[in-house]
Amino acid sequence: MFEFIRTHQRLMQILLAIVIVPSFAFVGIGSYQSFGDDANTIAKIDGKPLTQQEFDTAVRNQLDSYRQRLGAQFDQKMFDTPEFKQNILDQLIAQRAIAAEVIHSHLSVTDAQLQKAIMDQFGGPAGFDMERYKAILAAQGLRPENYDASMRRDLSLQQLATAIEGTGFAPRSVAGKLSDIISQEREVQELLLPVADFVPEVKVTDEMVKAFYDKNSKFFEVPEQAKIEYVVLNNDVVAAQVNVSDAQVADYYAKNSAQFTTPETRRASHILIAVKKGASAADTAAAKAKAEAIVAELRKTPADFAKVAKAKSEDPGSAEQGGDLGVIEKGSLVASVETAIGKLKQGEISDAVQSEFGWHVLTVTELKPAVVKPLDAVKTEVADLLKKQQAAKKYSEMAEAFTNTVYEQSDSLKPVADKLGLKIETAVNVSRTPSPMAGPAQYNNAKFLTALFSNDSISSKRNTEAVETAPNILVSGRIVEFKPASKRPLAEVDAQIRQRVTIEEAAKLAAKAGEEKLAAFKKSGEATGFGAAKLVSRAKPEGINGLALQSVMKADTTKLPAYVGVDVPGTGYGLYRIAKVQQPATLDEAQRKQEAEQIGSMISQQEMAQYVELLKAKAKVKVLKPIASTTTVTEVK
Repeated sequence: MFEFIRTHQRLMQILLAIVIVPSFAFVGIGSYQSFGDDANTIAKIDGKPLTQQEFDTAVRNQLDSYRQRLGAQFDQKMFDTPEFKQNILDQLIAQRAIAAEVIHSHLSVTDAQLQKAIMDQFGGPAGFDMERYKAILAAQGLRPENYDASMRRDLSLQQLATAIEGTGFAPRSVAGKLSDIISQEREVQELLLPVADFVPEVKVTDEMVKAFYDKNSKFFEVPEQAKIEYVVLNNDVVAAQVNVSDAQVADYYAKNSAQFTTPETRRASHILIAVKKGASAADTAAAKAKAEAIVAELRKTPADFAKVAKAKSEDPGSAEQGGDLGVIEKGSLVASVETAIGKLKQGEISDAVQSEFGWHVLTVTELKPAVVKPLDAVKTEVADLLKKQQAAKKYSEMAEAFTNTVYEQSDSLKPVADKLGLKIETAVNVSRTPSPMAGPAQYNNAKFLTALFSNDSISSKRNTEAVETAPNILVSGRIVEFKPASKRPLAEVDAQIRQRVTIEEAAKLAAKAGEEKLAAFKKSGEATGFGAAKLVSRAKPEGINGLALQSVMKADTTKLPAYVGVDVPGTGYGLYRIAKVQQPATLDEAQRKQEAEQIGSMISQQEMAQYVELLKAKAKVKVLKPIASTTTVTEVK
């Protein structure tokens, strides 16, 4: 919509990733502090490494996001470009620089702020439900403590971003001028010179084909590739070999009944007759007498508790709510009051209870007794827990057998597969560099691929050692077939090159003819050959190519008619005659207001972009390993 956005697309993409979606591939401040150096480090920010594995994870996460949004239209090859990968690296570096500043600036989020943010996000019509909260997180493989820490980090980042963005604003005169430019309309006629019209004039020689082949050799490179076999030992494999009996489940349930008990909850209300600190004995006694009178009154009409609380309670925080204290959490009230509430039945009126604040009259408005889930309801849960416990013990035994077998019988993976009940997997077109396109495949790991593509492994085709690619994940593999890096022969790509060169040469001829016509039109001012006039604007292109529209709207129109020539890639050469410039007959004030807000937002984002650059300089960013320009798309079978 705005010229700024069109001419600063790269900047805006980075800003959107940093400011609007800070959680994208973000590893967290806590993790940021604990990173260790690694042979696969591709960059250092504030002295801390960014590893190849972390970069690959970020790429996979972004690809998954596009896959969900695009559905059947998603094509992984569209994203296998240096620009895509470099953009993600830039985002990660910027995020790490911001995280470093959050740490150095000691930005923090209070428990109250965190609680409010979580309740805003997960609260429903009936309020916040802790069980629902845990269930939603569990469905995503998260635990409350981990999510809370992640939310706290994001809120800290938002504090920093909000503080910087708040310094940017758009002056009214500037916003109005830009809004006028955006809404401006121009009457345009179009004359296209299609590339196809010039193709018959092109004669492609063998020398031209050879020159293109030599100049663009990287387009025809085929990286080294291998067909591999591999086996994986992980918790899932071990768990599948563990069985838990009903007797074991029942025994665990009996010994850990508290784990399956929903504790009692009490919602209470109170009426406070306040006593000032240091009050005399007479004042204290008078307050007690007043409280006891209220007790006597309410025991006759308990249903009037809220009404009496509003009229007589001296606690400004709860009186307006009829004395409601909410659900009582252990330790949230003074001991004497909390103890008294714990002894009441629902609807019962307490005696006058003394605390450091005065005298309280209490009642329990809602009491939910403790509930123990029956064994049948938690049987599957207990069985899964016991399986995990037993699998953890069994894993260490199987890991030792795995390591020894792949080493001692290194000419095949079949012995270890038979011994431990593993499946031999195969993959083709595997290269020594992890491929984001391979997704989460267990072999797609830098440490494992380094072992797999060692000189000895390539030449002997023996098993690799057992490589730990992640906690409790061991992988061993072997190369079945190996193809060294090569270049496709010229004869194989001759037809493709001829087609490419033909289009390029035809485009040059179209541009040359267009430039000659443009010069002639500027002298004559004629409209011969142009199509019908169209009224276009930045918001309404009326079928004109986007690149051409930019040139039309930026053209100097101090003298009319004005002419513009545009080389439109893949189409041809376009000539445009501008006969009139005007503002719309009516102005949409709501749209102008929206545009002013967007302009202010862009200025704020520019402020943030500049600040991020300063943070990157402060963090002494150093890129140690440039992102590879090509990535092999790997098939897994």
